[in-house]
Amino acid sequence: MERKVRVLVAKPGLDGHDRGAKVVARALRDAGMEVIYTGIRQTPEQIAATVLQEDIDIVGLSILSGAHNFLFPKIRELLDAQGMGDVILFGGGIVPDEDIASLKEKGVAEIFTPGTPLDDIVAYVEKTVGEKWARESA
Repeated sequence: MERKVRVLVAKPGLDGHDRGAKVVARALRDAGMEVIYTGIRQTPEQIAATVLQEDIDIVGLSILSGAHNFLFPKIRELLDAQGMGDVILFGGGIVPDEDIASLKEKGVAEIFTPGTPLDDIVAYVEKTVGEKWARESA
């Protein structure tokens, strides 16, 4: 039996619009991954707890509120503090280009902005998690 990628798609903060997150979650599911979607208005603590409880490989955060510079690094910090530094964290939504480098320096592996083809996101998740599993089994 082949192991399936376990993905958490989460909406941190006060965002109420989740269509993009649901579209990405469905694309990942349709690609054969196990996907958990948390719903809207999740705290960083709730997201980190779900990652731990569900043995997640990779977390996709969706944000439109402009709070990405606080929320994304906070979630990374919580994951690291709970011994989940190997969990990959990526994000998407309305993130200005000038904020992307800073987020990557703070542990967000990738940022996808509006208009990114779903196939690119699926390919990124498959490749990144595959590389992680290869490192773990070496």
